Amino acid sequence: MTEQQKPPFDDDGAGKPGAEGGVAPDQARLETARHADYPLEDELRQGDAAARRESEERAARLAGAGGPVGGGWERDVLEKVLMASLREQRAARRWRIFFRFAGLALLVALFLLVFDFKGDGGISTSGRHTAMVSLDGEIAAGTTASAESINTALQAAFADTNAAGVILKINSPGGSPVQAGIINDEIRRLRKLYPSKPLYVVVEEICASGGYYVAAAADRIYVDKASIVGSIGVLMDGFGFTGLMDKLGVERRLYTSGANKGMLDPFSPEVPRQKEYAQAMLKQIHQQFIDVVKAGRGDRLKEDPDLFSGLFWTGQRSIELGLADGLGNADYVARELFKAEDIVDYTVKENLAERVAKRFGAAAGSAAIKTLMLGSRLQSVQ
Repeated sequence: MTEQQKPPFDDDGAGKPGAEGGVAPDQARLETARHADYPLEDELRQGDAAARRESEERAARLAGAGGPVGGGWERDVLEKVLMASLREQRAARRWRIFFRFAGLALLVALFLLVFDFKGDGGISTSGRHTAMVSLDGEIAAGTTASAESINTALQAAFADTNAAGVILKINSPGGSPVQAGIINDEIRRLRKLYPSKPLYVVVEEICASGGYYVAAAADRIYVDKASIVGSIGVLMDGFGFTGLMDKLGVERRLYTSGANKGMLDPFSPEVPRQKEYAQAMLKQIHQQFIDVVKAGRGDRLKEDPDLFSGLFWTGQRSIELGLADGLGNADYVARELFKAEDIVDYTVKENLAERVAKRFGAAAGSAAIKTLMLGSRLQSVQ
């Protein structure tokens, strides 16, 4: 009998079920042959089984069922990570709330500063008092020392029937003769309109040039002994760079449609005829200044050759020259002269909204000009 003809089981029952762990010898031989023919398949099956076991162990750990060795510390690490993430989220939420409240507080503060809740009804006063208007800084249009601001405050002060008198407190080195002249004219008009209400000027540190132009219209002028008073004169200043340009080899090219259009150009040689014209104009404005001072001070002025030369003096010397009437401050005038110790300030003050509007307007204007210039350049390039 050949090998193929042998029965599948030996006579002694070695191939019966239960032998060799319950697997028939022929079946075991077949499995061994199959593994030999397909080794990768067996490895894949083993990998799948290991993956299933690992998945089951992970699910057991997440469910709190423990697991093999090492499951306890892995669970602790996971809990720590989750708690740290939770704390970070809470801290971020607290900071968001804080910044929201801070931003809201800032907006409320800006709102209270920008908007004026006093209304436009003017200053409401009760009882007898002294009205005061402050003129601080350079006298120029568009500032708190402009003719518009000062005259508005003076008109309100004179119109108040409870004001015993008006103090114009000046601390100014001068400025525009036009603005100073407008204030001077308005003071004279108000004094005629309210003849029973005096206006006294109180000088603090300085009252010179245009500042004194304004002060000359007052009934009286009171100073501190160390105040600076005077400078009754007019100036026009500039620079000349022609000598420096010659040394550097720079040539000035100026084209005008009028013979005097380039007058006082600092990069062009000075023309004698134009210089004479400028001197005549300054002399005329100076005479206007002198006439205003003489009209305001009258016989109180002393004869002195330097009085209208542009010099300035201390407050004490200005009294001797008749430019001021005495020593005193605002409290002294209100208490001793007006007999109304309470002082109410009528000065027009620029609020935050106006300052922001001016700054924004200037910035917007500058941006518009730059945009137009850029547009013209682009068109020229195209």
